[in-house]
Parts: sequence; structure tokens; C-alpha cells
Amino acid sequence: MRLLIVEDEKRLAVSLARGLTAEGFAVDVVHDGLEGLHRASEGGYDLVILDIMLPGMNGYRVCSNLRAAGHEVPILMLTAKDGEYDEAEGLDTGADDYLTKPFSYVVLVARVRALLRRRGAGTAAPVLTVGPLRIDTAARRVIRGEDEIALTAKEFAVLEQLALRAGQVVSKAEILEHVWDFAYDGDPNIVEVYVSTLRRKLGAATIRTVRGAGYRLEAK
Repeated sequence: MRLLIVEDEKRLAVSLARGLTAEGFAVDVVHDGLEGLHRASEGGYDLVILDIMLPGMNGYRVCSNLRAAGHEVPILMLTAKDGEYDEAEGLDTGADDYLTKPFSYVVLVARVRALLRRRGAGTAAPVLTVGPLRIDTAARRVIRGEDEIALTAKEFAVLEQLALRAGQVVSKAEILEHVWDFAYDGDPNIVEVYVSTLRRKLGAATIRTVRGAGYRLEAK
């Protein structure tokens, strides 16, 4: 899942990005409302974490502009303000949830996961069954038979992208886009490294390489 953080408090933004990256999300960060609107308008994000007090354009206007343009990406608003009026204004502009600073990081992650589950309701099952594998996208667990297979956050994220399109070819570029962040400029062969690790843990025949096209998680 790919997240966008729009937050002008740079230390907070970096802290959130590091934590959410460790949870297995691909995270992009911007510190200006206009840049946030531009990035979010380009699409490709599964959720936006949006501060209200921003330079360039405040979060209320960013949110209302996105909704007016037809973008339905879930938006979690952050603000140092408090009170029912501020919360109501945020929700009235189209935000899906609201969190007042200071907040617990654990609560933020729970809100993010809840919004992502809500967005996926009716479009993707929380538990994906692919052959002998059961992949619980909410609990982030992989079960084969009676055994749980331990995966790192990034390994799970790569497997999830393949499982969502089991039996279909998923390109290396598509995996990079959804598992690594926008600013990633390292070796794209990092995908091959994680696929190799997954094969060791899940079985060599579980993930097939389709030469010149990408990878396919076998549904058999």
C-alpha cells in the first residue's frame, strides 16, 4: 500500500514515514499544501495523511479540491487544533477520519489500517487464498496448512501485491511502485532479491518468473 504524508512539521513527518515504512507501507512525504494537492491528484496513493495547517494551501482546501475533482482516496486529517467545530469542518470537506495532535502512533496506525480495510470492503477479501496459502492482509500473516510463515514487512508487501492478482503477471515496475516509495532510486533488482527470499520461504514453484514481463503467483 502506498501512502502520502502532507505535513509541514518535518521531524514529525520523517518520524511517521519511518514508522509506516517499517510497517510495510511505501511512503512519500511533502511539506506544502500545493505540492500535496499535486501529488495526490496524480493518483496512485491508497491513503493520504493530511495536516490542516500547511503553507501554500491549508488541508481543508486540499481535501475539498481533491473531492471536487472526483478523487476518492481515503484522507486522514491531522491537526493541532481541537474542538467539535474543527473536526466537523474537516469531515465536511470530505475527510474520512480526524486525529488531533498530540496522538499515539499506535492509534494512527490503527486508523490507517481501518481506513484501508474500509476502502477495500467489497473489492478485496481481507484473507486471500492462493493455493495452499492463506494471506491475512489485515493481520499481515501467511498460513500454509497449520503453519505460519514468518515474513518481514517488505516481504509481506511484495507477496500481497502478487496475491491480489494471483495467476496474473505483475511487473517489476508495478511492485516497485506499490512497495517502495516515490523517491526510491536504488537498484530495481531489489524486487528480485525479495522474490528470491519469498521462494525460499514459500517454495520455489510458488512464484514464477515470466521472462521480460514480471512475476506470477501460482494459484494452483
